[in-house]
Amino acid sequence: QVQLVESGGGLVQAGGSLRLSCAASGRAFSRYLRGWFRQAPGKEREFVAAINWNYGRTYYADSVKGRFTISRDNAKNTVTLQMDSLKPEDTAVYYCAAGGVRGYGVPYDDEYDYWGQGTQVTVSA
Repeated sequence: QVQLVESGGGLVQAGGSLRLSCAASGRAFSRYLRGWFRQAPGKEREFVAAINWNYGRTYYADSVKGRFTISRDNAKNTVTLQMDSLKPEDTAVYYCAAGGVRGYGVPYDDEYDYWGQGTQVTVSA
């Protein structure tokens, strides 16, 4: 049963923009916290951004503040990550996640119990 599906990855030059989307279904739909994580080759998965679906409060990693924007579309049940001013160090597989019931905290991947399959974002210098 498909729960989270990402779309929108690709290749872009440094300074460019990409938009990622994540559509939720099934039990993932009930989770109030929706987040994005990323994992670069040889590195651990790291938090990027999250949004409280009910109140719209947003959270960002320091490395993306001012460049990335997370938003939600209630009608489409999707979360969007708008990525501007991209840098080569943003290159990674980006994962959508849903959670909020485990109590670990927003930036911790253990907080999220539903994950998408990931989408590749590559930023060339």
